[in-house]
Order: sequence, then structure tokens, then C-alpha cells
Amino acid sequence: MQAKVCITFKDGVLDSEGKTILGALHTLAFDSVRNVRAGRLFVLDIDAPDKQSAREVAQKACEVLLANHIIEDYEIEL
Repeated sequence: MQAKVCITFKDGVLDSEGKTILGALHTLAFDSVRNVRAGRLFVLDIDAPDKQSAREVAQKACEVLLANHIIEDYEIEL
């Protein structure tokens, strides 16, 4: 089973990469873009008997290694 994990900074945490991308978009005349939040995407192939078990594995991976729970949030899509 495949799990997609998207990790982004929590609201209120400075996202310097997002700000840099926003500036570049404005330079390229994408003036309607108001904000950019950068993040990371991980695609995990998980051997699990069902979606709930796969979600638990992905969540544990986020808590232990993939995400810094102090400054980052994550979403899991199966």
C-alpha cells in the first residue's frame, strides 16, 4: 500500500523557502499568488494488511523521523 506524507511548517513558523518562491513568482508576473508555503512530500510503500495499519505505520514514521512535531504538521494520504 502506498502512503503519501506531506510535511509543512505550522502556521506562524517562518517559511523562508516559501517567501523566496513567492518573490520569484511575483518577479515572473504571477502577481495574483498571495502566499506560498513550501513543504516536503514522501511516498512510502508499506506492506500492511489494510489501510488502518498502513496509516499507523506512516504516522509512526512521521512522529519518529520524518517530521519535527514542534514546528511541522503532516498529512497522510493513502
